[in-house]
Amino acid sequence: MQQYYVYIMASARNGTFYTGVTNDLIRRVHEHKSEAVDGFTKKYNIKILVYYEVYNNIEEAINREKLIKKWRRKIKMEAIEKMNPDWEDLYNEIVK
Repeated sequence: MQQYYVYIMASARNGTFYTGVTNDLIRRVHEHKSEAVDGFTKKYNIKILVYYEVYNNIEEAINREKLIKKWRRKIKMEAIEKMNPDWEDLYNEIVK
């Protein structure tokens, strides 16, 4: 079964955030980290995966991404700190 991911990346703890959706979290985060694609994450040096959610339905994932993008910064930070209180780079966990 195909899985979809909604994720938040950060430039640093309490830094600039980027929220996205993908069907391959490892590949997509690697693209951000390696600056393979010009854009927001490259411009603002956003390379730390701090939060993600898993969905089995692309429509649900897209709707959740849209909702998270509307959240105020404080709500995003609370969600990140609930899942990842030390703001560790979760990429290291997903590539194992």
